[in-house]
Amino acid sequence: MMSDLLPGAIRETVTRTVEWVDTDASGHHHNSFITRSVEAAEAQLFRRLGLLEEYFGTAPRVHQEVDFRSKLYFGQEATTVLEIESVGRSSMTFRFEVTGEAFDREGSAPIPRRLAASGRYVTVYVPRGTEESAPWPEAILEKLASAAVVG
Repeated sequence: MMSDLLPGAIRETVTRTVEWVDTDASGHHHNSFITRSVEAAEAQLFRRLGLLEEYFGTAPRVHQEVDFRSKLYFGQEATTVLEIESVGRSSMTFRFEVTGEAFDREGSAPIPRRLAASGRYVTVYVPRGTEESAPWPEAILEKLASAAVVG
């Protein structure tokens, strides 16, 4: 669980409501809701760090894994916690959890707060105008290091 992570971790939390468009014919969330929620947390994190322009458009995903644990329903709040797990020479590894908040579903028994999905993904720095990975720029590394110290 995220609660056992080291102090000083670079972390972002976003809460979103599962909308009708986020559900599919089975009556619960479509798996793309998880991806969009994680991406929203990623954007908020890099916006807060002042790295939105430097990061987006230069850091494609090269690996992603998701474990789906429980359903989310239309109208339910879902909280995403995203953390930078490690930063390599040219890669960055993230881990995340998406938790469905307690929810009183009309006509059904109340749903307790529970983990809906967890996973990891890796991005790689690819400078604009190129197709090859390269080391992270010092400006990005400095802001990440500063954020980790502040916690």
